[in-house]
Amino acid sequence: MEEKVLVLDFGGQYNQLIARRVRECNVYCEIKPYTTSMDEIRKFHPIGIIFTGGPNSVYLDSAPHVDPAIFEMGVPVLGICYGCQLMAHTLGGRVTAAQDDSAREYGKTETYYDTTCKLFKGLPEQGISWMSHGDYMAKVPDGFALVGHTKACPNVAIADERRGFYGVQFHPEVNHTQHGTDMIRNFLYEVCHARGEWTMDDFCKRTVARLREKIGPTGRVLLALSGGVDSSVLAALLAEAVGDRLTAVFVDHGCMRKNEGDEVEAAFAKWDMHFVRVNAQERFLSKLKGVTDPQRKRQIIGAEFGYVFLDEAMKFGITKDDFFAQGTIYPDVIESGAGNADVIKSHHNKLLPKEVIEQFKEVLEPLDHLFKDETRQLGRELGLPSYLVDRQPFPGPGLAIRILGDVTAEKLDILREADAIFREEIGRSDCREMCSQYFAVLTNAKSVGVMGDGRTYENTLALRSVTTSDFMTAEWTRIPYDVLDRVSVRIVNEVPHINRIVYDITSKPPATVEWE
Repeated sequence: MEEKVLVLDFGGQYNQLIARRVRECNVYCEIKPYTTSMDEIRKFHPIGIIFTGGPNSVYLDSAPHVDPAIFEMGVPVLGICYGCQLMAHTLGGRVTAAQDDSAREYGKTETYYDTTCKLFKGLPEQGISWMSHGDYMAKVPDGFALVGHTKACPNVAIADERRGFYGVQFHPEVNHTQHGTDMIRNFLYEVCHARGEWTMDDFCKRTVARLREKIGPTGRVLLALSGGVDSSVLAALLAEAVGDRLTAVFVDHGCMRKNEGDEVEAAFAKWDMHFVRVNAQERFLSKLKGVTDPQRKRQIIGAEFGYVFLDEAMKFGITKDDFFAQGTIYPDVIESGAGNADVIKSHHNKLLPKEVIEQFKEVLEPLDHLFKDETRQLGRELGLPSYLVDRQPFPGPGLAIRILGDVTAEKLDILREADAIFREEIGRSDCREMCSQYFAVLTNAKSVGVMGDGRTYENTLALRSVTTSDFMTAEWTRIPYDVLDRVSVRIVNEVPHINRIVYDITSKPPATVEWE
């Protein structure tokens, strides 16, 4: 049986990160809401369960809780922050609001560990952990030992090793906690006895087999290919599964980067599949005319994608027995609003019109539990070229949302050339490895300049680069001044209608990576 870990979500800000850390340890996991029923949990057959953090106080009537039966399953449990306090509260301990400031802990904190505990096996006896709690475990449940403390708090880690229950009031999943991933690995291997079978090679083989079974020997698939990493990887995956019964519709909406459409088309020449390129710039620009709100741009482009695909499906002779596929990955689902989550931004592949979806037997989204880095690794397993697999993250609506204000063909040409110069110079420089994502934004601002001894009144271009390991948080990149200088000089000299360059030095949060 496939080994799996269940992450129960109590509303914490790092929940996706917990899942990524588990998978980095080669163990498959899924995030499910804390409201998941005991029947569903049992059917999932987890080898271990992790309770996430959350913003609530466990002693309040409105706080989320779990069925106490979860502790009778004989399955190890790791509680993180709120999850730790929930475990203590449910099993007979007592959690209260901290009575003074010394019992509240936030940020980097010197922490001391009992390394005879399996959770901290092989780790240093002290290190920095990332705290974020204003409540205090005034009494820990019977059977639990104190296995971690700080100068302010005697019980920042607790353990009942006989039953396999562990709780920490800090966040081991964040980079700020030293050896945090090692703690999670210890829970998986020392406590849950994981075998570590989750690999992209295994996922690839299993998914191809499942797709073949679901689609059947005669079923056909129409794939929405945006040209991004996610849909490109899915195209390769489906080509392995059904070959020439796949039609990949690549919609060039005219908002792509320089030479990008040709590169995407060339990448799929080796597969036995139907590749259809639809040049639809005029169609999309007509829909975007006069639109300035970025969310509205996303909605328009997402819907128009669907209608283009439907037009192609009709040419393909699609029927109710055929399938529609799109490269949705897990962060798309979260950021587009799942459950009670806020809609951060609407991804185009979550905005397809209902009348498009209804034309197909089923929508296939086999990547919707993968993170971006896992999707890239799957692409490598499938033999996609590095220029596709390692591409910068690029929004589905493309340059349309990197143009502030209305979108026109002229603005797209200006931004395309400026962005190409920026990416070219970063690629030539020594700082490329520290730039996780970098791009140009055509702002909606104009300013006075002097060029050729004459007054100009032209566009301001913003440059953006971030450094990050997971894109959940990001620091602005400290690009050397000489590189920025080369970029600025080249863009102003080579690209018409730009006379000023600015560099964005805002991290995420409070900003997002994109400007829209």
